[in-house]
Amino acid sequence: MSFSVFGRRRGRRALSITEVSTWMSEVSSTSGIMATPLIAGMAVAVTAMAGKYGIQAWQAFKTRPAVPRIRKFYQGGFQSVMTRREAAQILGVRESIAHQKVKEAHRRVIQANHPDAGGSDYLASKINEAKDHLLGQSRGNGSAF
Repeated sequence: MSFSVFGRRRGRRALSITEVSTWMSEVSSTSGIMATPLIAGMAVAVTAMAGKYGIQAWQAFKTRPAVPRIRKFYQGGFQSVMTRREAAQILGVRESIAHQKVKEAHRRVIQANHPDAGGSDYLASKINEAKDHLLGQSRGNGSAF
């Protein structure tokens, strides 16, 4: 029985089983020696490409535009005279809200910022002033601070 390594084309003769097995043994004996540098070269090439794309990604990350972060709490200083909008922002509620919801929001915020629990006296007074403003009560002319 004979096999053709190159297929049936012009001028090519078919190889016998012994010739094919001899050819396979020669290829397998030399491929171990030649495969190691080939694999090492491929590993270096893949590492270089990964490094290149990693550097490009890092450069793109550093030059990206600053995206403003959405903050849940009121940022910024207080106004000299508290407005309804500022009072609602301090308590984290809408400007038009029921009295019961204002009291619940006040309780939640004051528990987190009470001076007895390590909070600030100034913030506690502003929180109380915000509650009074939204409930329509007045305890004087603005903050004590």
